[in-house]
Amino acid sequence: MNSVKKKEKDSIRLVRAVLSDAEELYELQKACFQALLEKYQDYELNPAAEPLEKTIGRLRENFTDFYFIMLGNRKIGGVRIRHRDQECKLGPIFLLTEYQGFGYAQETICQAEGKYPESVLWKLETILQEPKLCHLYEKMGYRRTGKTERVKDGMDLVYYEKEV
Repeated sequence: MNSVKKKEKDSIRLVRAVLSDAEELYELQKACFQALLEKYQDYELNPAAEPLEKTIGRLRENFTDFYFIMLGNRKIGGVRIRHRDQECKLGPIFLLTEYQGFGYAQETICQAEGKYPESVLWKLETILQEPKLCHLYEKMGYRRTGKTERVKDGMDLVYYEKEV
């Protein structure tokens, strides 16, 4: 059971991460993805298994923005957005376990999409075997493209798009 209680007025905000935030972002990402790493034993794609240098490299990309998900003064997660022309790729979105289930991921998606009004197409992929994740994205208007990709036995990626 979550020890965090969301109040009606609680809302998140996205704060852009910069290169000097790399280590903090990396540690937060590791903490958020550890449970999925343990469940699927996916050491190729899971962000909890990546080295710090990968986070640093992504922060240096001119087509990538990372944001901390802030609840008050607390960093409760993050989101990466890759943007090119009129297309954005969302993800990963990550929240500390105790902040999941309160609608913060939905708020994150809405705020992220609002930061890139020129984008007419949003894309993402998630783990097919995680129904809560699939439900979240479908609830937010994302539709399956029909493409899936086997990562390993018991773990597949499913691809989504949303036209805005």
